[in-house]
Amino acid sequence: MRKLINAVMMLSVLLGLACYGPEPVEAKGEYTAKAIGSAINVRDEPSLEGTVVGSLNNGDIVTVSQEKHGWLQIKNDKVSGWAAGYLLKKVDGSSERTAVNDKAAVSSKSANASDKATSGSAVKKAAAGQATVLADSLRIRSGAGLNYKVLGGVVQGELVTVLEEKGDWAQIRTKGGLVGWVSAAYIGEGTAVKPASGKLAGKVIVIDPGHGGGDPGKIGIQHNTLEKELNLSTSFYLVEELRSRGAHVVMTRTKDDQKPALSDRVRTSKAAGADAFVSIHYNSSEKNTSGILTFYHSDTKDKPLAHAIENRLGEGIGLKSNGVSFGDLHVLRENDTASVLVELGFLSNVKDEAIVRESAYQKKAAAAIAKGLEDYFGI
Repeated sequence: MRKLINAVMMLSVLLGLACYGPEPVEAKGEYTAKAIGSAINVRDEPSLEGTVVGSLNNGDIVTVSQEKHGWLQIKNDKVSGWAAGYLLKKVDGSSERTAVNDKAAVSSKSANASDKATSGSAVKKAAAGQATVLADSLRIRSGAGLNYKVLGGVVQGELVTVLEEKGDWAQIRTKGGLVGWVSAAYIGEGTAVKPASGKLAGKVIVIDPGHGGGDPGKIGIQHNTLEKELNLSTSFYLVEELRSRGAHVVMTRTKDDQKPALSDRVRTSKAAGADAFVSIHYNSSEKNTSGILTFYHSDTKDKPLAHAIENRLGEGIGLKSNGVSFGDLHVLRENDTASVLVELGFLSNVKDEAIVRESAYQKKAAAAIAKGLEDYFGI
């Protein structure tokens, strides 16, 4: 009798699950993408709870078949599974190459050799004298190694003076006088790249993905969505939007395991000579609050930028705008440049969480913020 009851109960559970069926997957059609981060985990399902079945290295080419909540289903000759969408960039072919900060290539000679083999003469070790920054953005550190403190950053096309070389690292001096160490693989001989064109050409924008590392930020009420991951993925979409408009973009962090101190985030902004600073966050409340909120600190320095961005977000990206608000926040208060902190939805609200998890929403938010920056600069 007990076996019969157990069998009936199991059948009921299976029938119940069948009634719900699988969660819908947004099909996009197959396309080619390239990994733009090192040691990217590939999981057996589109969730952080999924088992890691492999990894991708920077520059790896994969085929993407579908998307689900910001995760992409990928495959190549080494691994297949799901990877975070913001760490993959759609490309027309396998020849495209993008350098991102202190890549894994600097950690070993073999990795450097592999990079040089795939990129031909595009990346050269810095020679004494002037060199050009080849990476989209490159961190400047106090010593020749990844464990040294970040002093600031430089962006693609900047000319720097090489003072000394030590292994895979080069000591440089920026045009602003900052001296520090960078990965030598991402500076090269020759003249600066062709000047960027677009409405934001010549503007330096610092994007600050909030939280990171052991600080997850807010956690979603239904899907346990980690704010730090949303902040980073949205920031990458924003970086792409801004660069397409000609801006030089510097990020305060580019990896999930990084958590710069608040003072370091401000220091990055100052070292870059930023024209504007935007910190990306998602919100939480004990009440069932919904929507977007943009914070500023100074009425004269920050508020005009806050209104410009809020006006664009308020045009309709999927969640209502709650306007702008004063915030006594370190990254705004201590920053010399126009600075805002944008909360793009409430993870404590079931509806908001479901919406903000989708890459479509994050891309709309990124486009709206970029347009707001154009409005702020009067272009």
